[in-house]
Amino acid sequence: MKLIIAIIKPYKLEEVRDALAAIGVAGMTVTEVRGFGRQRGQPEIYRGAEYTTTFVPKIRLDIAVAANLVPGVLEAIQETAKTGSIGDGKLFVLDLEQAVRIRTGEQNEDAI
Repeated sequence: MKLIIAIIKPYKLEEVRDALAAIGVAGMTVTEVRGFGRQRGQPEIYRGAEYTTTFVPKIRLDIAVAANLVPGVLEAIQETAKTGSIGDGKLFVLDLEQAVRIRTGEQNEDAI
């Protein structure tokens, strides 16, 4: 099992969710986050004055999947979240040692 962490632009969430549902991803956790990478923030205008925000709003997706689904999930996220502009996001893949469904006690791939 693997845990995929995706950091994407907020307005891409629905597209990514639909693409993942189409390939059989059963669930995910979505969190509103703020951060920066190479873009180092973004300029904004408030009441006529321009200023730079240090942290940019992003969406974090946590997706637990069977190891064989990882390539399809990564491809689906890349295709739908990509705009070609700086700040499109990042994907991280981590090993997931164990998963347990609290309600039924199912474990590992049965739990996800």
